[in-house]
Amino acid sequence: MNVQEFVNTKAKQLCFYLKAFWQGELPIEELELFFWDTMEEWGQISFTLTQPYTQQERVFWHLLHQVHYWNEEKLMQDKYLLDELNNCVKYLEGTGHCPLDCVGVRP
Repeated sequence: MNVQEFVNTKAKQLCFYLKAFWQGELPIEELELFFWDTMEEWGQISFTLTQPYTQQERVFWHLLHQVHYWNEEKLMQDKYLLDELNNCVKYLEGTGHCPLDCVGVRP
């Protein structure tokens, strides 16, 4: 699997998990497990440091980091953060515009 295939697959999963979390169908612990599983899988992907990023990849890493960084209450109730994360989800799902303020980088 290459970087783009990894991002395509994981971005869909991340959006699914995050939306389920917002709807109260997935506990925060499952979202956190998804993060760590993704990090473990990322360790198996070969890439070079000069390999360019796509906008999709930048948004994916940004969203994944935000989901891991903020606590459950903030992820559920902070209007500004929810708007930002929703914009990322819409973009990754192909229904929104690329957020300009996403600066996600590979771990």
